[in-house]
Amino acid sequence: MQAAQPQVSEELYTELLGVTNSDATDRYLVRLILAAREGRGCLPLHLGLGERGFAALIERCFSEMQHWLILHTEVPAAVVERSNTRSELLSLRLDEQQELTVLLESCRNPEVDPLLSVIIATGCLGGDHLWRDLGFENRDWLSEMMAFAYPQLKARNAKDMKWKRFLYKQLCETGGNYVCRAPSCEECAVYSDCFGPEV
Repeated sequence: MQAAQPQVSEELYTELLGVTNSDATDRYLVRLILAAREGRGCLPLHLGLGERGFAALIERCFSEMQHWLILHTEVPAAVVERSNTRSELLSLRLDEQQELTVLLESCRNPEVDPLLSVIIATGCLGGDHLWRDLGFENRDWLSEMMAFAYPQLKARNAKDMKWKRFLYKQLCETGGNYVCRAPSCEECAVYSDCFGPEV
């Protein structure tokens, strides 16, 4: 007989995950993990890492109790179903995910876990602003994370271009298949799509 999944309140779940045992990246990873389990954003439950990669990540970053809690707290069936669909869609865009991961890795703070690059690249495949696709509550969390984890990219994004558009523009400029048709940002007909407020 299979043991019942523990029913843990969100408050206790967040409190337990709030005490981490590695580096500053954890506070972002905690939010990404919780957001996926709450059905926010576009990330599948394994954050685009695959089941083995996800298990390795939480084992490395969290205490044994937190690790157990993440893996055994019940996730609503609708969230699981949506996660499965997102995983299938991700499998069709692995080349794109890989290109974005390579870009992010080329600028990653060496203190940051490299799997964060895969997670962000997976979030870029969603259809909304990147902060929403990652499940953050607001854009400030994303900007803060990018400044800490990818300081070179943050410095390059001096005009505060929307992050997803900025990353694809970087791919365009390095010879990728994602071509912006405007001669310059200032002459682009959809300038506000890249630089306008994210609401």
